[in-house]
Amino acid sequence: MESALTGEAMEAISQRLSSLENLYFPRALQPTAINPSQRKSLLLDLLSRDVAVFLERYGSQLTFEELQEFDVLKDDYEVNWHLKHLRSVISPTTEELRSRSAKIKNRRRAYMDKLICDGQYFSEDAMREREPFLHHEFVGKFQDPSGRSMMRPGERWSETLMRRSEEAILVQKIRGEQQRL
Repeated sequence: MESALTGEAMEAISQRLSSLENLYFPRALQPTAINPSQRKSLLLDLLSRDVAVFLERYGSQLTFEELQEFDVLKDDYEVNWHLKHLRSVISPTTEELRSRSAKIKNRRRAYMDKLICDGQYFSEDAMREREPFLHHEFVGKFQDPSGRSMMRPGERWSETLMRRSEEAILVQKIRGEQQRL
């Protein structure tokens, strides 16, 4: 036995959503969704045909009270999934907040591991380019300055000249930071 939304609930929800300006409509329906009355009829049609698709497209625009109207349909797996997801976004539990925090930390850690494995982000040149003054304070002043201007093995003359010009720019930045402090 499957229940359905009441007609007045469907009417109220579609009426409120049709008045929103930036409401999404599929490209095929966009030409027919010009004014609020046409949008309302499209929303009512979708709501009566496929509630799960309606919740997927427009669930984020619904209020908590409007979501409660869909509780009569929670026996449907898709509708129930969308309702749980939308409610967790609106008012997450402490467990969901903890889970989100862990996901974010894991994502950051994975990105940091990728940067380390690639070897570019933490290379000497990359760190020196990002923060020349900090690099100079913690590493650069303990290094031999003549080694930077010399040609490296396998390096072309043009690459050496480019590196020297970049080096001069970085030295200017370091001096500017030192004078500022």
